[in-house]
Amino acid sequence: MKKNSSMLILVLFLAFSLNALAQEEKKEKTEDVKTGWNVGALPVVSFDSDMGFQYGALSSIYNYGDGSRYPEYDHMFYVEASKFTKGSSIFRFAYEGDQLIEGVRVNFDLGYLPDDLSAFYGFNGYESVYNAGWEDQEDAAYMSRMIYKHKRNLFRTTADFVGDLGIGKLQWSAGIGYYNFSIGSVDIDKYNDGVDANDPDYLPSLTDVPGLYENYKAWGLIPDADAEGGTMVTLKVGLTYDSRDNRPNPNSGIWTEAGFSYSPAFLGSAEQGFVKFYITHRQYFTVIKNRLTFAYRVGFQNTIAGETPWYAQNLMVIAANRSAFSEGLGGSKSIRGVLRNRVVGDGFAYGNFEARLKAVKFKFINQNFYIGINGFLDLGQAVTLISIEDQVNAQNSLITQDLTEVNDLYGTSITSANYFDFGSESLHIGYGAGLKIVMNQNFIISVDYGMAAATEDGSSGMYIGLNYLF
Repeated sequence: MKKNSSMLILVLFLAFSLNALAQEEKKEKTEDVKTGWNVGALPVVSFDSDMGFQYGALSSIYNYGDGSRYPEYDHMFYVEASKFTKGSSIFRFAYEGDQLIEGVRVNFDLGYLPDDLSAFYGFNGYESVYNAGWEDQEDAAYMSRMIYKHKRNLFRTTADFVGDLGIGKLQWSAGIGYYNFSIGSVDIDKYNDGVDANDPDYLPSLTDVPGLYENYKAWGLIPDADAEGGTMVTLKVGLTYDSRDNRPNPNSGIWTEAGFSYSPAFLGSAEQGFVKFYITHRQYFTVIKNRLTFAYRVGFQNTIAGETPWYAQNLMVIAANRSAFSEGLGGSKSIRGVLRNRVVGDGFAYGNFEARLKAVKFKFINQNFYIGINGFLDLGQAVTLISIEDQVNAQNSLITQDLTEVNDLYGTSITSANYFDFGSESLHIGYGAGLKIVMNQNFIISVDYGMAAATEDGSSGMYIGLNYLF
């Protein structure tokens, strides 16, 4: 009923916007060309179902030069400091521009992303069973709301470069990145501070009710050597084809990237290095000129050599990092409506399909604005699985003993079947709609509401942030 009501609201909003489009089309005027510096700054008040309410501040600063390339810009600086109520934070500086180095587009990103309650649902999608009742305090099966949480602090800095090859729209791409993962268990004492032991919000200790992360360590599914994270340097090289008519919200064109990402062992803490191949294809079609666009993105990445550390498996490899979180699959950046990081595999494929309507255009405070709406379908799947089945079988007696202790304590009847369902991985699907408020075509406030097609992936998610997904 909840999903049906949400969908009804979206349909009514779409009908209203289409009516506004019909009225606005009659009086549209050419928007003003922007020159020089333009600052978009605002307090951060947003929401992500996986991360909670976000508060803080951000600023996007654009330099349009003499305006001859508008809405293209010469330089863009982005600064953000914000926190989420579910325990994570973003401290980030980014730069993008094609005038710093002649003939080369530069993307630089420096970020510290601490997360006290990072999601962990196991490996290989549906092969790791999600038990929603275990973390739902209203459910009779409730055990702890920290079952699928662990602590993960990430420091990251990347520099990515794209330049013309002089062959049509074909470009070269290269990049270097440094990642430092610090991982551990949730600080239960922190969340129990000031809470009475008889209060329903009081959390059981990780000894009594270990989370999935603790169990995976105990059962040998996460190696001791990198259970608490590690460091790595990534070196990327590839090719890009880009024929988009503009970058923030293209009306036509193709944007395809393919390449290799290499993380050598001698530049990191892992015993082995690894190589991943990635390809991402995006295409945009004009349905109604300057009004309605159909866009889609399909991507694939896979480890082709070496062994990727478990904590790096959910990183989405792209030619240039452009957001605080480039992770998949599940959540605001990949499959909207599906739980964040629900699908973790050694290789995965995904697709996003969107209809984008510029419903209403207007001028306000001497700036060009439009309100857009979008309907979307997202999907993805782990296509190369992380090898854990043999380890699970080898550790069956230990797993049974651990689960027996939990069953005796809580009067439950949990078995390994509540954790693993080997051979069950298949397509994960999310669908929904969104609203965009856009200033000068580049500064985009985005609201998306997605619903999971399968209960094993959660129920729904609301995401308020910046920019179109792709």
